[in-house]
Amino acid sequence: MSVSTFPLTLALFQPDIPQNCGTMLRTCACLGVGAAIIEPAGFPVSDRHFRRSGMDYLDHVAIERHVSWAAFERWRSEAGRRLVLLTTRGAISHTQFQFRPGDILLVGRESLGVPEEVHAAADARVAIAVRPGMRSLNVAVSAAMALGEALRQIGG
Repeated sequence: MSVSTFPLTLALFQPDIPQNCGTMLRTCACLGVGAAIIEPAGFPVSDRHFRRSGMDYLDHVAIERHVSWAAFERWRSEAGRRLVLLTTRGAISHTQFQFRPGDILLVGRESLGVPEEVHAAADARVAIAVRPGMRSLNVAVSAAMALGEALRQIGG
């Protein structure tokens, strides 16, 4: 099954932690969302590294792998899809943003987020509000919250 057949795609920019990656892929499987992994990752990208947190759910998610940011951007451009970056520097809350079918929700590396080039390429930058003094939520939790809101809005 192709990622483009799903109402939304969750893209993981150079993931650092295989357990978080597996959790996000499991979330995609359960919610009926496509997944994209933008390499290089901080670990070998193979199903073996995702099995503990992804379990047998990985057989039920469409994963599009991209060898680089440039390759991902070519793919996205050809597909004509909007890129929504989840970032602590977002200008609008995920609950106020208007998601659309076909959106790609992008999360950054657990350790570094995404570089300025990726921020600049995003069509929108969305944040999840946290209490003052708190930096951010776990990336897998953030992805699940944003996907849930996006699916609610588009009727998924």
